[in-house]
Amino acid sequence: MKNKPLDTIFYSQIVELLQSARNKVVQTVNHTKVHTYFEIGRLIVEEEQEGKDRAEYGKQILSGLSKVLTKEFGKGFSTTNLKQMRQFYLAYSIGQTLSDNSKFEIQQTVPATFKLSWSHYLKLMRIDDENEKQFYEIESVKNNWSVRELDRQYDSALYTRLVLSRDKEKIKELSEKGLVLIKPKDAIKDPYIIEFMGLT
Repeated sequence: MKNKPLDTIFYSQIVELLQSARNKVVQTVNHTKVHTYFEIGRLIVEEEQEGKDRAEYGKQILSGLSKVLTKEFGKGFSTTNLKQMRQFYLAYSIGQTLSDNSKFEIQQTVPATFKLSWSHYLKLMRIDDENEKQFYEIESVKNNWSVRELDRQYDSALYTRLVLSRDKEKIKELSEKGLVLIKPKDAIKDPYIIEFMGLT
């Protein structure tokens, strides 16, 4: 009995199913990692607020916590990484204020929904301008940018060029909604948008 010819459609469906499952697992792991790091940052900040000398107390907390977590879980919990988790919480908690005694007071600790990887947020946290940071975050989500693509767009000063090419009143809208083309002719008018959209 001769072997049946390979059913390429059948095999393709199985491959596609497995690739989709793998992508979902990666997304779930990244999502869980980001939320976990946010919560670790929250606990560090709350513990620091209990200390009388926050700066000195904070160093002790991070050093001790780093030793415990490294022993328990291995690499990935250096004092530098823990500082980044703390910074992540402070950068992304809602209603963050600085009180008179220079301690952060969090009015509401529910974060926005995190849709990017930890590596994305490490890059975004280094952007000082809040509007610029929001723009790159929105565009990364909308366009499914890898970290490498985010780096490329940031290094090319995409946000700055778009801001310079638009009315000043639209800067806030740009940071809240990302790049929005109202009419197709908008792309033709703006060489930076043409480059960004890959129309060259």
